[in-house]
Amino acid sequence: MHGIPRSRILTGTGALVLALVGLLAACGPSTRPAAGPAEDTGGYRGALLTTPRPKPDFTLVDTSERPFDFRKETDGFLTLLFFGYTHCPDICPLHMANLAAVMRKLPPDITERIKVVFVTVDPERDTPAVLRAWLDHFDPRFIGLTGTQEAIDAAQQATGVPVAVKEDLGNGQYAVSHAAYVLVYTTDNLAHIAYPSGIRQSDWAHDLPRLVKKGWQGQ
Repeated sequence: MHGIPRSRILTGTGALVLALVGLLAACGPSTRPAAGPAEDTGGYRGALLTTPRPKPDFTLVDTSERPFDFRKETDGFLTLLFFGYTHCPDICPLHMANLAAVMRKLPPDITERIKVVFVTVDPERDTPAVLRAWLDHFDPRFIGLTGTQEAIDAAQQATGVPVAVKEDLGNGQYAVSHAAYVLVYTTDNLAHIAYPSGIRQSDWAHDLPRLVKKGWQGQ
């Protein structure tokens, strides 16, 4: 992987509870936020969104180079959406590795009802083949999406996350600052909760089966 750790904060959503403030970070070192009281999150380990976000309606290209209608293809599934890139030195591979480890341990009746979708914010380097190979390193069930830069920017805007920003590192190298959390859409097609950088495997293992079996049962 290339690039250097980044720590600049991307702002612009304003939709997360205080537990998530400051976690719209570029790829870079991160610490796990202090968990809020269980009653504040309905017992979930992620951070509640102050206002639930509708599942966005966008179409990109999957790693088989076929159109992928995000809303249609994920309807009826617990859907985990993350915007990142394969050259990310830390946050992206850590999120994917943690999710993959937990997915391997969960029973099939849970995992078959979950879709993990990774949208690259770096289509220049993340071709469908590159994206597929990178995701297969974690879990071949993970869905990778790419497209034109304009289409990816529009998908981020539709999702309500800050649009990723390319940062020139010199010598032809660059890093990409992007939102550092995973949005989780329950089967009501709303995101009620997000999982920031620093979330642990034990947190995913605690929340995913409950979200699959019960849907959204917050406060």
